[in-house]
Amino acid sequence: MANPQGVTRTPLQAALYWGAVIGVWGLIFVVAFFAVFATDLPDVSKLNTVTRQPSISYLDRSGALIAVRGSQYAPPVDLDGLPDYVPKAFIAIEDRRFYYHPGFDPIGISRAMVKNISCWCVAAGGSTITQQLARNLFLTADQTPRRKAQELILALWLEMKFSKKEILALYLNRVYFGAGAYGIEAAAQRYFNKPASKLTLGEAALLAGMMKGPSRYSPVSATERAARRATIVLDEMVRTKAITSDQRADAFRSPVRVSAVLANQRAQYFTDWVDSQVRALVGEPTEDLIVETTLDLPIQAAAEAAVRAGVAGADGQGVRQAALVAIDGEGRIRAYVGGADYSESQFDRATNARRQAGSAFKPFVYLAAMEAGRNPSVIVVDEPVRIGGWEPRNYTGRYLGPITLQTALSQSVNTIAARLANEVGTGNVAAVAKRLGINSKIQLDPSMALGAVEVNPLEMAQAYAPFANGGFLARGYGIQRIRTAGGKVLYDETIEKRARRSVIGSPALQYMNQMMREVVTSGTGKRARVPNYDIAGKTGTTSDYRDAWFVGYTGGFVAAVWTGKDDNSPMKGVTGGGAPAGIWRAFMAQALPRLKAQAIPGGYATVEPPKDAIGDILSNLGLGGQPEKPATPTPETKAPAPRLPEEIPY
Repeated sequence: MANPQGVTRTPLQAALYWGAVIGVWGLIFVVAFFAVFATDLPDVSKLNTVTRQPSISYLDRSGALIAVRGSQYAPPVDLDGLPDYVPKAFIAIEDRRFYYHPGFDPIGISRAMVKNISCWCVAAGGSTITQQLARNLFLTADQTPRRKAQELILALWLEMKFSKKEILALYLNRVYFGAGAYGIEAAAQRYFNKPASKLTLGEAALLAGMMKGPSRYSPVSATERAARRATIVLDEMVRTKAITSDQRADAFRSPVRVSAVLANQRAQYFTDWVDSQVRALVGEPTEDLIVETTLDLPIQAAAEAAVRAGVAGADGQGVRQAALVAIDGEGRIRAYVGGADYSESQFDRATNARRQAGSAFKPFVYLAAMEAGRNPSVIVVDEPVRIGGWEPRNYTGRYLGPITLQTALSQSVNTIAARLANEVGTGNVAAVAKRLGINSKIQLDPSMALGAVEVNPLEMAQAYAPFANGGFLARGYGIQRIRTAGGKVLYDETIEKRARRSVIGSPALQYMNQMMREVVTSGTGKRARVPNYDIAGKTGTTSDYRDAWFVGYTGGFVAAVWTGKDDNSPMKGVTGGGAPAGIWRAFMAQALPRLKAQAIPGGYATVEPPKDAIGDILSNLGLGGQPEKPATPTPETKAPAPRLPEEIPY
């Protein structure tokens, strides 16, 4: 190789020359790298300071523990006090070259890059235990180039300042294991009710496996997935000679038992919901809190079982999700289920999903009509109707002719509801719904009479509560009292509560209860009947069977059930009188004996129809004399006729 002066260098001289050039540029790069990314590094002087987030314990109405949220830290453990297989499990699965790299692992990073590029995804990571510790101690979880660069700098700093043993001890004492537990000691106590020094090999493998995702691989909510991950950990330990094959076999023969409190944890959707409200009520907690809730755990267990069984039983009909909210006459939430399986989906359909109510909205139409002077025995004619450019159709595709309003509601006749709303005014119907507890926006188009209104199960439960409690507003709530662990009361619902407000008067309340009783005794909600109890309610189904509802009640207790799919695609012929009514009945059959439920208050208010109309009504219903036309079969005995997209059956 020739230089500018024409002097030829030997291969050795060329190698030394270019080595020096690369070294100088490498040094410049390193200096520039540190100058750019080390300027705003976090303060490392508080390495040993643990900032403990206060815990919040949630109790049900009888004082039973529902859940604990917030952080749990335990005293740091000495690495020498742990069984040797505990740290080895973490090294085997997280960083098998831990003892040989300077804080970052070029081999691991290269392997991860190749794997990720080959699948065009993030299938593997190259972070070492030291890098994870740097991230946990000083940085956020943001996946940005700057944050990754700072993670690398801090990892190098940790390697220069601490021994490998000290780094591993810091890691095990600070890493997050889910369920609010930070550090191996807190995790051992929370998941297995034992100190970390007593962990078995199988338990250590389970905890090490959780590092890939504490929630996704939780031995509580994802048992099978956690077990498969623990098996991978044990296999890696054998491969790296951390344990023998015989030790692995012994681990499989020794059952792992998760803490009974965590294993039986219920009401997680409810806990999420009230957890978001605590800070709004008392501010950011500075000490451990006790939250006394309105939930009733035995009733909650019945609700969860009914939802799971109902969704599984209707899977062939396309039912994928369900939600249930039950409240008493005061608005206290006694059961709250936001989905079929919390471990599979944490999305809360009880309050966060907004779905069309279908014919479950019709009671607000009928109440507006009752308040305008009508009664259940008023004769109306079920016939084709046109309102503007809209022509509502009945579910069966047939018309019953002269019938009473009571029959129209019990059979969920669409034409009558549409005509009633048009006569009393959709604005008045919306005002009634708002007055009873519907918070969502209500559009005033004629189709609102058939439930083209998006609501959630909690709204529907609280809006039906006045029918069950004598006509009083009952806003649903879940927190009864908040106090510190030392006993200082920070919030008390009984102090904050205002005087009860009447929202339904007489005789409209008695009329509505009379009509909705018939929905259950002989109408579309017959499947919801619970023997020996005074039950009333209403079914609801939306266009193309996208949503199905049953909202029902007895004296002082209401439950709203929704079924459907999260993507809003159609189910297969599921109506409110089907799966939702079945879930409702299964739940109420268990809940009502515990509640010692009473009859619906207000008694009965029977108004006789005009005598000359009785024959026509019985004839059209196929209940007396020779009908002029065949009786209209119910949906339970005949497949529904094709419907236009805008049709909303019961």
